[in-house]
Amino acid sequence: MPERKIAEANFEDTGYSYTLSLIAGKYKPIVLYCLMEYEPVRFNEMRRYVGNVSDKTLSQTLKALESDGLIHREMFPEIPPKVEYTLTERGHSLVKVLDQLCIWGEENRPPEWEESNK
Repeated sequence: MPERKIAEANFEDTGYSYTLSLIAGKYKPIVLYCLMEYEPVRFNEMRRYVGNVSDKTLSQTLKALESDGLIHREMFPEIPPKVEYTLTERGHSLVKVLDQLCIWGEENRPPEWEESNK
């Protein structure tokens, strides 16, 4: 196996870096988890689930995830407008990674963490 040298390495060229660029941010992982568990989800349901987030910030987060091909936005021609969000096929393929994060968290969180977050 050839010796690898950090001086020649570039983190930006890794798949890990690319994956993080898609899910990094304060609300992206929460939105993805919400859709993973409850899709389809409407905007106001998402806002309640995410918690203390402005409409503008949530809207920007959803647009970024849609732009990256991870979620689908469907608007229904009703008054008032009804919009639902679901994971795309690409988004569903990311669920495997998110599931592993959940499993790791369940297996490694200390008991006092659960008590402090009730």
